[in-house]
Amino acid sequence: MWVKVVTASEKAAVDDPTRMKAPPKPRFDVAALRTQAGAKVFARGEEYHRDGQVDLLSVERDRVLARVLGSEDYRTVLRGRGKKIRGECSCPAFRDWGFCKHLVATALATNEVADEGWEKKTSILDLIRAHLKQQGTDALVELVVELAERDTTLFRKLEIAATAASPSDAKRLEKQLRRAIDGATRTGGFVGPDEVDAWADDVGAALATIAQLADGGHAALAVELALHAIDRIEDAIEAIDESGGHGHALLEYAGDIHLAACLAAKPDPVALARDLFPRQIHGQYDTFHRAVVRYDEALGEAGLAEYRRLALEAWEKLPPPARKPEKNEKDPSVLVDILDFFAERDGDVETRIALRSRSLSTSSDYLTLAKFCLAEGRKEEALRHAEEGLWMFEDGRPDERLVLFVADLLAKAGRKEDAAPALWKAFEKAPSLDLYRHIRKLGGKAARDRALTYLEAKAAASQPMTGDMAPAAFIQVLTEEKMYDAAWAAVRNHPGMGPSLTGPLAEATEKTHPQEALATHARNVEFQIARGGGTGNREACRLIDRMAGLRDPTAQAQYVATLKKRHRLKRNFLKLLG
Repeated sequence: MWVKVVTASEKAAVDDPTRMKAPPKPRFDVAALRTQAGAKVFARGEEYHRDGQVDLLSVERDRVLARVLGSEDYRTVLRGRGKKIRGECSCPAFRDWGFCKHLVATALATNEVADEGWEKKTSILDLIRAHLKQQGTDALVELVVELAERDTTLFRKLEIAATAASPSDAKRLEKQLRRAIDGATRTGGFVGPDEVDAWADDVGAALATIAQLADGGHAALAVELALHAIDRIEDAIEAIDESGGHGHALLEYAGDIHLAACLAAKPDPVALARDLFPRQIHGQYDTFHRAVVRYDEALGEAGLAEYRRLALEAWEKLPPPARKPEKNEKDPSVLVDILDFFAERDGDVETRIALRSRSLSTSSDYLTLAKFCLAEGRKEEALRHAEEGLWMFEDGRPDERLVLFVADLLAKAGRKEDAAPALWKAFEKAPSLDLYRHIRKLGGKAARDRALTYLEAKAAASQPMTGDMAPAAFIQVLTEEKMYDAAWAAVRNHPGMGPSLTGPLAEATEKTHPQEALATHARNVEFQIARGGGTGNREACRLIDRMAGLRDPTAQAQYVATLKKRHRLKRNFLKLLG
């Protein structure tokens, strides 16, 4: 008989379960942390953690706040649990590269503290709060004033807030806020990518102050200040790095403030219409895009009537429409949108059609007009305008969208014999897979054979670097019809085809043509890695995963190792690859 011997420590654990309590589960998965940061960044973070350079300021259920000490002190915030880890850090490395060593160090420090243990611990922030609560009001006021004397941003905020709280100081408040807006939006030369975040923060802070006025007793002042801010931002936008969209985001914010202030202040509606109309018509950055729609409540019937009058007056001054507009001819599309808004309110379909007929200088204009007519239930009129568009631009490259629109309407009207010639005419000028699919649907196998014969001859006669789409369309149609041997032969006859063509063929033929598919996937992986960015890196990893099913694990492992070595500097790709 087997008898289990119970040790003294185990017996004690049974008597007192707290004696052998399991260690707390780490809040953040270390393996996931290493993958997200990368090996080198993770190692540096470990050093920071071992050297005790992390001060945990607050550990909450959904958030960890820390100060990481180094050549400078950086503020780090971590969120998530387990393998889902995200955060932000005030260091330059986080801004330029993403997940940094300070976040790694903070996560490792957090893992050593159980949540329930932290709840019983007094943090640095708790000590600061307790200390401040013991101080009198006068002492706190002096402390804040002393800080404001050293911090110009804080001083400006307190100055504005104090003046805004005094109803009798409206003129002084306006002067201060205009000065704050002017100072925040001043560029002093080009604001590059390293400075644009700080510039945008300053402008955003000034706008936030105006926003506080928008729903109070100073709403009328907020209307004027928001317009002043918009003018200043629009003037500055050419002098800042706009790759991150900071200027346009600030314009949107300022526009929202202006609208809210107008709703609160209820300015004279006619005067408001006269101010908004030229901004909508001539605005360079679309800050007042569709203003007549967005401000309809603030404008009211009187303001809308003035807006309509101004739009009709501008409409009458437009020169007669030309089929081929002059280079500097004014685009009437904004006026069309304004007048269409009023026509829609009136339920006037005829006017709405006439507005869309005013400028028909491109095939897209005809398509827009035809689609509107169709949406209004006027099928015959829609077909007439669409066919007129095809006729007007028959000498140039066919607009495939317009061709397909016409063909669909003709087919639905039972006129397939008229639809097919329109499709064939466009296909023979600029063959495409979509056109082929419609031709195939109408004409069956006979249409398929005719299209393939045409494409084969065109592809054979095409010259490289001429932009001829016949070889590409030939490969796409062969792939569509599952004629894989012929499709691969066409690929060999026309080298240099991109992933958009060879990729679908390779994936469709992984079982029937594994070697061709494998070689194509490998070429496309290199293309996607060179393309870079999140989309390119993810697509490269997806193709690498597919390749694993086409060869033995040893060969795949060697291939991945070679990729890692060749692209060792592409950190984002390597993170995804694992």
